[in-house]
Amino acid sequence: MKTIDELLAEGVAGKRVFVRADLNVPLENGGDTVKIADDGRIRAVLPTVKALADAGAKVVVASHLGRPKGAPDPAFSLAPAASRLGELLGAPVAFATDTVGESAKSAVAGLADGGVAVVENLRFNAGETSKDDAERGEFADRLAELADVYVGDGFGAVHRKHASVFDLPARLPHAAGYLIATEVGVLKKLTEDVERPYVVALGGSKVSDKLAVIDQLLGKADRLLIGGGMVFTFLKAKGYEVGASLLQEDQIPVVQEYIERAEKTGVELVLPVDVLTSTGFPDLKTKAPAHPNTVAADAIPGDELGLDIGPETRKLYASKLADAATVFWNGPMGVFEHPDYAEGTKAVAQALVDSPAFTVVGGGDSAAAVRLLGFDENAFGHISTGGGASLEYLEGKTLPGLAALEG
Repeated sequence: MKTIDELLAEGVAGKRVFVRADLNVPLENGGDTVKIADDGRIRAVLPTVKALADAGAKVVVASHLGRPKGAPDPAFSLAPAASRLGELLGAPVAFATDTVGESAKSAVAGLADGGVAVVENLRFNAGETSKDDAERGEFADRLAELADVYVGDGFGAVHRKHASVFDLPARLPHAAGYLIATEVGVLKKLTEDVERPYVVALGGSKVSDKLAVIDQLLGKADRLLIGGGMVFTFLKAKGYEVGASLLQEDQIPVVQEYIERAEKTGVELVLPVDVLTSTGFPDLKTKAPAHPNTVAADAIPGDELGLDIGPETRKLYASKLADAATVFWNGPMGVFEHPDYAEGTKAVAQALVDSPAFTVVGGGDSAAAVRLLGFDENAFGHISTGGGASLEYLEGKTLPGLAALEG
């Protein structure tokens, strides 16, 4: 995989460089204004954009945001992200109101050497996400007209076979940006010559989202800690009643098989000993007190649902992380957005901060939780920008965006 440093050494002054970034940031509507709730992904691509601009390239930044249905939707405009990128760069950033139309062509044509432009949301075009190779290729052809060189740096999208991720690199000289190089380097530390003990903490709502990675980790990790909504399928698989908690009954047989495999292979599978419950889901807007109950994991009342790991489990999980040499964490332990159910996620994050291990926070909600709960990002070994991409890499899948950059 060619690196951006090699590209810079060849010289990019005056060249139009298309940077496929991941500016898929969470937005908050506050009356007439739209605010970025977490600019972590924008900051993550800064080193690549700045290096290219400083070297005199004409930088064309493109990304998706949200899931518009192949047509323009103002709710998913990249305008706020473009504005924030300009603030972080300390330089003007042009914004095109379309992706490959007249506004984009004009914005790119108007770039001086070292200038930066952002084009509108890639997914406003059906060709970006099309499963039809010809339709996707046609859109990639139009994107290629905007640039002379391609730099892939949107790690959060490399597991997608999309036009700007998979097809466009085949049409232009290409290299990997700093973010992708960093992310791949970190993931190799989690899959090749891992320092042990290797502990993985998995949370999130659906166990089905994590089955494939659990399948792989049962042969690689020394210890698995399970939390979040997905844990109730594990508790049910052990014969516990889980009340009104989130449950994927169709996954119980698979989870039972994983529990048995862990026992046979000597992988320590750690489940909560207590949970915080309530008779209803908390109000995440008002953050009104939810008055949670603390109950044993095998004694959840029939009319209550589990929303976080309990205090004894927090201590247990912290102790199971304390002796680790390598830690991968993906998925919150509870409904961290509400203060009454944030302590489990906070305890895991704190255990990682306190640990001398190489610690990786696997993107998505885990990364958002770290920031929301006020942790210093530099206290972790690495915070990934791509939860889904990280998981698929750990599952052993070929990621289309990485394969394209290696081609």
